[in-house]
Amino acid sequence: MWAAMKAAFRPLRGRDLALRAAAVTFYAGIAVVPIALLAIWVTGRVAGAGRVRQLTGHTIAALPDAIGAARALSALIDAGLHLSPMMALAGLLPATLYGEGLRRAFVSLREPDGGDIAVGWKGRLLWLPLLAAAPALLLAMFLALPTTSSLWVRGGVYAFLGVVLSFLCCWLVLTPVVIWVYRYVAPGRPDWLVTTLIGSFTAANLAGFLHGFVLFCSLPLDLGVPFGGFDQIGGTVAIGLWLYLFHVILLAGYAATRSLSQRS
Repeated sequence: MWAAMKAAFRPLRGRDLALRAAAVTFYAGIAVVPIALLAIWVTGRVAGAGRVRQLTGHTIAALPDAIGAARALSALIDAGLHLSPMMALAGLLPATLYGEGLRRAFVSLREPDGGDIAVGWKGRLLWLPLLAAAPALLLAMFLALPTTSSLWVRGGVYAFLGVVLSFLCCWLVLTPVVIWVYRYVAPGRPDWLVTTLIGSFTAANLAGFLHGFVLFCSLPLDLGVPFGGFDQIGGTVAIGLWLYLFHVILLAGYAATRSLSQRS
């Protein structure tokens, strides 16, 4: 078992995974808000702004607000629903930067093979199908939110059941996203079976990691203490740190996918 794990992650040997994850986090810091705004805007156009507010209202009320997570989510949803078509079009440029960052990181983890021509534009173009599918994936999450949030606020065993259902929904939504990223945004077209298995496993880890972030938001922390009392800076750094760890998991999953695909 240990030998198999070492073989799966062999492509990471001699490569600075932390540096590559930090680079992707830089791209994500630019792209994450435009991606969320575009997805919310299209979802509001499809399902209606009132319906989106109704589906997300229970979750906003149930979220721990020790560090302002509920207020931030509420402001993000309102901004997305009030987005103008011109602002949505302008948001496409920074939103596609995430695909470029992922593609560059994946290419850098491969063995030297002469380079990838137009690596940035390939990443952006191959990210567009996920942007197009984002509203459907987001709506699927929104439909599950009232049930999971109502279970959470009841406490006890119901809260545990709500966390389990929320995890399963998040896992199901993230699985096709991770599979697409490993199969198409990343270079090399790894084996379908390996990509599906490792992609699903990585999505499960990411879903659990995101739920851990919700738990982090419930802690009564003063994030501004290390930064002279500037809470906004502390909150931004905390989000950046969680994004960084998120990408460490994502890149490690790709390395295992590529290694096992070559072996198969």
